[in-house]
This record gives sequence, structure tokens and C-alpha cells, in this order.
Amino acid sequence: MEMAEMLASIKILPAEAGIDLDPIKEEIRNSLPEDAKLYKMVEEPIAFGLVALIVHLILPEDNPEIMDKLEKALKLIKGIGEIQVLRMSRLS
Repeated sequence: MEMAEMLASIKILPAEAGIDLDPIKEEIRNSLPEDAKLYKMVEEPIAFGLVALIVHLILPEDNPEIMDKLEKALKLIKGIGEIQVLRMSRLS
């Protein structure tokens, strides 16, 4: 039987407006836990030069610690201000 997967959508706000998001994107790619797969990253303009990153990840359903690992890894990245899980849904 194939293992079920989850799609997690996470909003990441930079620490300040107007900073270059490319280094942050690269750090996110390099910091993902082993079980997490990057599906896509989308830039979402907020206001006054602030642009959020919406990161979509595919995660294994049978690893309850993966979100904690992921949040800890993201919080260590220089330039990230706030992390918000927007949604988690099961992929069929």
C-alpha cells in the first residue's frame, strides 16, 4: 500500500520589506527536512514593498514530527520574520 502524503501551504514573511527573497528561497530549499519535498514557491505582494513567500510542500502523512522539524528549520533562516501554516490537506 502506498503511503499517503499531505500538501502543506506555509506563508513566510520576511523580517523586513524590500529584501531580496532569492537567498531566502535558496535557504528554504537547502533547509527542508529529508522527508519534505518542495512542490512550489510563490511570491505574494502584501503592501508597502512587503512580499510574502507561499511555500507548498509535500510531506509524508505518517511522520507527525515533520511540521515541528520544518518550522524549526525555517526559523533558523536569516531574513525570515514570521511563519504561518495556511493549510494542510491530504493528497489522494
